Amino acid sequence: MILYDPHIPVSLMEFGIQIPVRDSRTIRTLAALQNDPHLGPLQYLWHRDRIVETLDRQDLLRVHSPDYVDRLYSPQLEEVITAAYELIDAEGRYHRYTPETATRPLADLFERVLLKAAATVQCARLALTQGFCFSFSGGAHHAQRHYGIGFCVLNDIVIAVRKLQAEKIIEKVWIVDIDAHKGDGTAALTVGDNSIRTLSIHMARGWPLDGSPILADGTPNLSFVPSDIDIPIESGEEALYVDRLKAGLQQLERLGKADLAIVVCGSDPYEKDELPSTAGLRLTLDQMLERDQLVYTFLHERQMPAAFVMAGGYGDHVWQVYAQFLTWALRERY
Repeated sequence: MILYDPHIPVSLMEFGIQIPVRDSRTIRTLAALQNDPHLGPLQYLWHRDRIVETLDRQDLLRVHSPDYVDRLYSPQLEEVITAAYELIDAEGRYHRYTPETATRPLADLFERVLLKAAATVQCARLALTQGFCFSFSGGAHHAQRHYGIGFCVLNDIVIAVRKLQAEKIIEKVWIVDIDAHKGDGTAALTVGDNSIRTLSIHMARGWPLDGSPILADGTPNLSFVPSDIDIPIESGEEALYVDRLKAGLQQLERLGKADLAIVVCGSDPYEKDELPSTAGLRLTLDQMLERDQLVYTFLHERQMPAAFVMAGGYGDHVWQVYAQFLTWALRERY
């Protein structure tokens, strides 16, 4: 099953933000599924086209600090978004941002962020009842308790887990992060909590691991908080990726079974991804499919409900990653 409301854009161009996240990654993925001779006629079975879940302040406060949440609902919102999307560089110049081209104010983006975070909750609920759901949004794994960073305002992954735990629907969760970048916010937000086990396979070097473990003010750099299982992949080690991921999943299983798995299914390890900070990991399209099939099959064989979220993916080609996997996975189920 997929969760995708076609009325919600992916592109940020209307806000003047030039980050290369394109509408094609959802539009062309859906079109590929619709044009599949087997899946097309069955769209009524596998497609949920409305986000009906909602979030309130209490949902955010289970994960983010009261001060940060207050800022999100205040005149400081644009400042928060500017920082989270890194729209001003260290010299005070606009970075991947042309406000003169914007047709909507930055503050309007928060409504979309909330809606996409709610979609992750809905995706998790659907996974619990259907066994598998793939949301065409979500995966903001860099957002920290006190601030947003790395294009992530809210950590929708942990918000979804905490909400379902508060409702007594689930107790234990696996978070399997296969985005190109380390799931640093998720690790920091869940460290020491054995009800949430985290695995992150990611570039060994580059953002967000390109700084010092200790910041200039003497405080720890939260990007270096370890996941339960971290699998750093050096540039040039792509041929080892799938085997190392398989070993990591087996290690995760030894930590204890969970009621739900959330898979942060970024397409940005793909060699044709266009975001410069993903250049340290260059998997082929075949390797990406092998990755996704491995995670799906591992969870399916253990009868573990799996909520996949789209996470990072930039440029005109990443839709191919999602389309090939979802065509295979939905054909397995319908």
